[in-house]
Amino acid sequence: MAARHRLIRRSPRDVWAVLADGDRYAEWVVGTAESHPVRGHWPEVGSALRYEVRTGPLTLHNQTVVRFCDEGRELGLEAQAGPLGTARIAIEVRPWGEDTLVVIDEHPLSGVGGALHNVGLEAFITIRHRAMLKRLADVCESEPLSGRSAAPVGAS
Repeated sequence: MAARHRLIRRSPRDVWAVLADGDRYAEWVVGTAESHPVRGHWPEVGSALRYEVRTGPLTLHNQTVVRFCDEGRELGLEAQAGPLGTARIAIEVRPWGEDTLVVIDEHPLSGVGGALHNVGLEAFITIRHRAMLKRLADVCESEPLSGRSAAPVGAS
């Protein structure tokens, strides 16, 4: 499984606010453009985002569905890329002092990605995650500080 992590210099609440905004998905997910919610209230279980993936003259319309959500802590997604298949993506948001440790773990489920899953694909996903986590950190760290506690949403 391709898993990466990054320390983000913002509270878990601030990081979760970006993850929970379906309109901002394309700002930090590598390879996507023009994301917007199409079903439900993101990130509730069953809600979905539609986004574009552009590669040269080719534009694909894909969808990501929320399969699990522990608000403020963990988001389980299924990225659906048509004939390329589907992937499971788990995003964990962990308090780390006053900052946040974000862990992303992705694994192909079906289609071409699932059939061709190998060490080379794992290396590609790992490189993509490194870039994605940097973009997420850049988005979160460019936001004004919320001034709120570093405790995750719902923590007592």
